[in-house]
Amino acid sequence: MSFGQGGPFDGPGGSSSTPDWGALAEETEAQDRRKRWMWIGGGVLAVLAVAGIVTGAVLAGGGGSPGGSASATPTASGQAAEPDDKPSFPDVSVPPPPNPQDYISDPKKDTAPLTPASLFGQKTMVIGEHSYPRTNTATTKDCTAAAQGALVSSLTHNGCRQLVRATYSKGGVAVTVGIAVFDSPAKATKVMNEAKTNLMPLPGGGVPSDFCQGHKCRMATNATGRYAYFLIAGYLNGKDVVPSETKAQQIARDGGSYAFTRITQRGKDQAEKAAERQLKEAQKKAGQS
Repeated sequence: MSFGQGGPFDGPGGSSSTPDWGALAEETEAQDRRKRWMWIGGGVLAVLAVAGIVTGAVLAGGGGSPGGSASATPTASGQAAEPDDKPSFPDVSVPPPPNPQDYISDPKKDTAPLTPASLFGQKTMVIGEHSYPRTNTATTKDCTAAAQGALVSSLTHNGCRQLVRATYSKGGVAVTVGIAVFDSPAKATKVMNEAKTNLMPLPGGGVPSDFCQGHKCRMATNATGRYAYFLIAGYLNGKDVVPSETKAQQIARDGGSYAFTRITQRGKDQAEKAAERQLKEAQKKAGQS
């Protein structure tokens, strides 16, 4: 049987043909190179195709990212412009907080109750490291009933509306603090400048009825807003207050500081309530807009 030329072998007596291994190797290598170039070419085409799709999506989306979210368009200054869909919030315009001094200077604003409880509600007067128990309180709209001497006419001429008193005592000394209210700061200042500080002492709760009656006591006056405040301090046993002693002078200074603190706190309390009302009104207005 003959397989023809190029078969495994020829028949007997036929001529023998040896394969050209070099040519075969070159042909095989050439085929491999063609296959590699085909794979490379196909990959490049695939990449270009994907890039074309992405570019088309970007152009169709108006410059957006592949995810579809719009990006800011650069402005002439080189900064990104704000997106058009920036969220908006209600404009809550809150006025500046009220000044507490206004509320102890203006009768139209100073409308809180004026009583011993509102001015001297604490059972103990505390100033720094010193504390003095409260012994008695009183209030009167007839200011002259809580004054004596030249202070009576001063309160009358300047239109005193009300006078509230409280007495504190400790260690054999006591002080009566009086706070008087007027229609204006000018009236209160005028009473202070007249220096007629003869406040009537307020006995009771261990303070004798003759406290600061018939002997020397320490007296002072001051004013803030439309309030003038007075104090009279001395010894419970009738001892005169002299410049060299310290106990009566100390309780007198503390009484003056306490009166000032109570008046200014009155202004702060009313200002805070006004600020709360303003905030609620601003929030309500913003909610309706």
